[in-house]
Amino acid sequence: MTSKTKVLNFVQKYTMIIALVLVTAFFAWRTNGKILMPQNITNIISQNAYVFVLATGMLMCILTGGNIDLSVGSVVCFVGTVGAVMMDRDLNMWLAVLLMLVVGLLIGAWQAFWIAYVKVPPFITTLAGMLIFRGLSNVVLQGKTMAVTNEKFVQIFGGGANCYVPDFFGGENINILCLVVGILACIIYLVITTRNQITRRKANLESGSLAATVIKAVIIVAVVIFFTLRLAQYKGLPMALIWVVAVIMIYSYVTSKTTVGRYLYAVGGNETATKLSGIDTRKIYFFAYTNMGLLAGLAGILTIARLTSAQPTYGQNYEMDAIGSCFIGGASAYGGVGTVPGVIIGALLMGVINIGMSIMGVDANYQKVVKGLVLLAAVIFDVVSKKKNS
Repeated sequence: MTSKTKVLNFVQKYTMIIALVLVTAFFAWRTNGKILMPQNITNIISQNAYVFVLATGMLMCILTGGNIDLSVGSVVCFVGTVGAVMMDRDLNMWLAVLLMLVVGLLIGAWQAFWIAYVKVPPFITTLAGMLIFRGLSNVVLQGKTMAVTNEKFVQIFGGGANCYVPDFFGGENINILCLVVGILACIIYLVITTRNQITRRKANLESGSLAATVIKAVIIVAVVIFFTLRLAQYKGLPMALIWVVAVIMIYSYVTSKTTVGRYLYAVGGNETATKLSGIDTRKIYFFAYTNMGLLAGLAGILTIARLTSAQPTYGQNYEMDAIGSCFIGGASAYGGVGTVPGVIIGALLMGVINIGMSIMGVDANYQKVVKGLVLLAAVIFDVVSKKKNS
């Protein structure tokens, strides 16, 4: 393999990471560095927490064959509405949280049943869900706004100005706990990467270029340290980040290390062959859409905590943000391809574009145009790449 081919393969494999770095650099230039200010870095995480959560669930649906869930924005709104009403009636906070997750799970299972066992197309089923649960949200709230006044709930799930992990080390001008967590994360990542390389080489498996692995590790560590420093210079770790990281870790493991994860990729790769191998593909579809409902429930919790209220309009276009993040992050429109880390990079890219254009004062309509073009470009890249490889 020539050096040119190696470079092209590296660029193709890490296209979205390179794009994220370039887009961030562009907005840093256009905003005179404002986008890299500690508060704006924190805002990228806090304001897009729902995108990270929903995009992770949407990936499960897309893996099954390019299928999507159009109902997630409405489910987020309905779950938030149920939680706000329950807490307004003085229900225990943790019971209300459990109830919201159960409602999301049941909605997901209800839609999953029609998709997996009755064979109603996912597009139609979830389009119906989008209308049903948006309407129910309006019915419950009667078109009004309901405030969420439970301070403990707001603090734990990431809303408001003081919703950060306390610095147990007592840092004054900088959050020491945040720095410690960032450094530990980098050490753990490097240890895992090194161990995987050693294991694969001992087993005489393809381990990729050592130079590419080192470059990737350096870039990731540099980005983590940079973000950690910025967060530490503001108020530290937002509570929303804790929930997002938990979701990322759990579903990264599910998709890469479990039987269910392998089956998701298999169904998207070739559903007929998967059936013939003895796998019940209906259960895989059921899992994907039930899980989407559960994560929509969590996103509903994070949304009303951040906005400290429930409104019938919440969740609008959330499904588009989640779908866009998946495809921009490398998920295939045909299914069977995509990773959780890739989706998170896609979500980060969307977040950087949103906040960058907002700081620049770009009109909201033009912001939609830009996001649409970015999404189209990502899907075109996927389609063209597949044609070249076929």
